[in-house]
Amino acid sequence: MDVPVSLTDLLRHPEDLDKIASLKAEFTRKKTAVDSQLRSGLREQLETTQSGMTGLSDGQKTVQQIKDEMMKIDKICSESQNMIADFATINLVSQAHRNFGAVEKMRRDLESFSERLGIVEEMLREDDEDAENMPNLLGVHYELTQLRNIRDDAIEQISRGDDPSLRDTLEDYFERLDGAIKWFDEHLDLIAMSLISLVSAENHGLIVRFALIIEAEEKSDQRVVALQEALKDHKEIATRFQSITDGAKTVRGYKERFLRIVKEFGQSKFDGTREKFLEDSSVLEASLKWFFNDLNAVRLGMVPLMPKKWKIFRTWATIWHGLMHDFLVGLIDDPETSSAHTLEIISWPEKYYRKMTKLGMRQDELVPHVIDNRETELVRDFRALIIKFLDEWIDRIWAQEKRDFADRNSDQQGNLDQDEHGFRTKNLVDMWRMLREQVDAAGNSKRTDVIEGVIDAMFQRLRARQQSWQKMLEEEATRLIAESSSPRGVETDLIQGLQDWLVATANDQIACIDDNEAEGRVSYLTDFKNKFAPLVTPAYMDRAEGEVAALRDGYVDLSTWCMTKFTHLVFAVDFKSVMGEFFTPKWYTTTNMARIVATIDEYIGDYKQVLHYTLFDTFVEIFMDELLIRYLGSVRNKGAKFKRTDNFADKIFDDLFVAFEYLDKLPDQELSERIKETWKVTQPFESLLRCPKEAVADEFASFKTSYWDLQISWVEAVLRSRDDFERSMLNAVKARAAQMDVVRGVETIMSKVK
Repeated sequence: MDVPVSLTDLLRHPEDLDKIASLKAEFTRKKTAVDSQLRSGLREQLETTQSGMTGLSDGQKTVQQIKDEMMKIDKICSESQNMIADFATINLVSQAHRNFGAVEKMRRDLESFSERLGIVEEMLREDDEDAENMPNLLGVHYELTQLRNIRDDAIEQISRGDDPSLRDTLEDYFERLDGAIKWFDEHLDLIAMSLISLVSAENHGLIVRFALIIEAEEKSDQRVVALQEALKDHKEIATRFQSITDGAKTVRGYKERFLRIVKEFGQSKFDGTREKFLEDSSVLEASLKWFFNDLNAVRLGMVPLMPKKWKIFRTWATIWHGLMHDFLVGLIDDPETSSAHTLEIISWPEKYYRKMTKLGMRQDELVPHVIDNRETELVRDFRALIIKFLDEWIDRIWAQEKRDFADRNSDQQGNLDQDEHGFRTKNLVDMWRMLREQVDAAGNSKRTDVIEGVIDAMFQRLRARQQSWQKMLEEEATRLIAESSSPRGVETDLIQGLQDWLVATANDQIACIDDNEAEGRVSYLTDFKNKFAPLVTPAYMDRAEGEVAALRDGYVDLSTWCMTKFTHLVFAVDFKSVMGEFFTPKWYTTTNMARIVATIDEYIGDYKQVLHYTLFDTFVEIFMDELLIRYLGSVRNKGAKFKRTDNFADKIFDDLFVAFEYLDKLPDQELSERIKETWKVTQPFESLLRCPKEAVADEFASFKTSYWDLQISWVEAVLRSRDDFERSMLNAVKARAAQMDVVRGVETIMSKVK
């Protein structure tokens, strides 16, 4: 039986929108099949209804015919009285004779009542002594039935009299009978409670005798009900048929009592199962073995011994199915149950219906659904519970990390740890360990929908964590840079503390993705992927690979961002004043480039020991790129002017010589050459400054061809810094730019020069 699935479950991810066409086709096919089944079912229902209406019509005609015939009989009886001479006298004598016979019978029954009751009590005692066989069961039932009828007839006769005290006397006389009836009922209850054991012991005789008694009582109750209905509907002739009311006068309900005991017997077993299950959630299936074993005993051993019309197995299974439903739903709503219990219950319906099918009961015959079709709700709740714990853990870790960051200057090491790869924040290991534990918790469900939902939530939280780190560091850097520009300035320790945390954060990001096959070491992210991979479906794993790749890129981007933000802090605080002197008249008399390079070298040397080794080259390259960007952007400095009469080309050469000399000293020559290649952009920059006015457009075109993302606004600033600037130079550049069809390529350093 298909379980309804909501669109939110089918379309949880943007890429799932591609499935809409196939989902629409599938739903259309299913709708067509359902419509066909509905039409067929409706046709059969209409035919059944029509047949039933025809039967009712025929029945009404038959009833009317019977009424007409009885009216004719009544009329003939009335007329016959007038046809016979002295009919009234004959009728009176006949009634007197009948009444005399009835009184005589009642006298004999009352005289022998006590003796017969004593015999019944003796038989009950014998059955007590032989409870496994109860040889007198049928005899006791027969005698008790006769004695009950005697009592009922006597009570009915005395009730027609005018003296109520006679009724009290009679009830006192019959009081012993109630004790015997109760005694007998206890015997029947004991048999009903022991039916499964009797089947196992192959005590078929006792079961058959029990069934005969219940069947006889069922027929008696049906007769009483039918007679009561007939008398109720025909009160005007009720008095005429009092003579046919011999036997039971009330419904005794032995069949209903039997079915109630079947339910109570099952309930007592479920109570024991509940205690075991609450103690150990893993024993649900084992603790319910009795359920299917007992039903199988009913199916194989009891069905042949009971009346076919009872359909005892189906009846028994239906009653116990209701108990199973109440048992499971009660556990679901019980505050004592844990998530482990819920998981077992979620997995149970499939096993339950499979076992019941083997016993011969289809799922559609077992109503209501054993847990009210709450699997989806329970799965969602369980998944939400794990995600809730996940969020609580992440929130606690993040709160601690924010406290550590805020208190970084109160600790000598800035509230940071340090290992062989440099500075590290204190909670990264705990965070990944917690993720593994939550994967284990989801894996315990053995349901891919739970596991995949939890993994999706983890991907979201990990992405959000990257964003939160960047936001926190960005806000603090912005605040300190703003303070550094104020008259009061900013404390050096605050800047250094932030720089240490930027390095530690960058190291953390690399630790998340640093796989080293040679050393047999896997990163946190790879270990996380390996943890959940065996627990999810192949289709989900294909999508998860994309999520892992996106996270990996995010860690790389955040580590690079941290290095970049580190350099921004250095330039905003350490180099702010000296960068403002480039290309101004003061520039010619200073050695600012040498001072900057020396400071950069100090920073790189100081942090080399606490920076992850894979980030060292990136750190150097980002520093030198930032220096180049700031150097080229200095054309916008206030007072920046390149005069033909000044030796600005020689000064630029000196600056570049200092930078290239430093690059030559780098231990990694490949890195050195790569940075030098980037710095070659200073050649077309110098050409723009030195070329004749009429050649500016050509120099720009050459520059633009090599660096497609060269920005016109910066070119304009360069041209305006020339002492021979004319508006026509800028117009020529813009005109040439409009004519050029530049091919976009990989982003160059000039995209960052504003």
